[in-house]
Amino acid sequence: MNFANAKAVVSGGASGLGAGIAKGIVAAGGQVALLDINEEQGQAYANSLGERALFVRTDISNEADVVAACDTAAKAFGGINLAVGCAGVLGNGRVISKKGPMPVEFFQKVVDINLVGSFLLTREAAKHMQENEAAETGERGVIIHTASIAAFEGQFGQVAYSATKSALVGMILPLAREFAKSGIRAMAIAPGIFETPMMDGVTDEIRQALYDSVPFPSRFGTPQEFAATVQHIFENPMLNGSVIRLDGACRLQ
Repeated sequence: MNFANAKAVVSGGASGLGAGIAKGIVAAGGQVALLDINEEQGQAYANSLGERALFVRTDISNEADVVAACDTAAKAFGGINLAVGCAGVLGNGRVISKKGPMPVEFFQKVVDINLVGSFLLTREAAKHMQENEAAETGERGVIIHTASIAAFEGQFGQVAYSATKSALVGMILPLAREFAKSGIRAMAIAPGIFETPMMDGVTDEIRQALYDSVPFPSRFGTPQEFAATVQHIFENPMLNGSVIRLDGACRLQ
């Protein structure tokens, strides 16, 4: 499949990695629906991308929202053949801190957004993909989720975040096996330290320390580099059921 023919839904598409993917799809000639909870920012960004982009306000953890968003995109584009899950929250916090035990509601919120939201996007996108006419390769669609190197090397205070990203990694092979008969591939990308809104509050000192933790190139990754990986996965039918680390050889200590 070619990126120019992408009919995509991208959760978290109004900023960060999702915004980079949306821009890449439109630049290639494809169509993209931005699913994001930030209505003002999402609508403005979709408008800036032009007529091949649309915004659908979506709480990714809300089942009705995700169902409606995918239905809207499928109707607008005549189907969906690419779904990219980028919506997520960092959810830093100690299990036991000076303020007391971590509230279960805090942990549950991270699970609902990062994991349940990914499941909902997968389910609804796959439902529409199964209705597509198969390409010459037999493919009907590709589902790509954003994991993290924290799935493998979680840091202090990342119990909730790492748990959800590890679970997301664990979903990929079963999804690929289940959807194989429908010609739908499932992949995940585990980015290292990337230039996203999550890094906006980082001090110069911490930023430099993070740069130094990446062997090469010693810097943050860019949304454009993430988008290029999404495009390669979409266009390479042998990529299925696995996770690609995109981290400059970073192995967090």
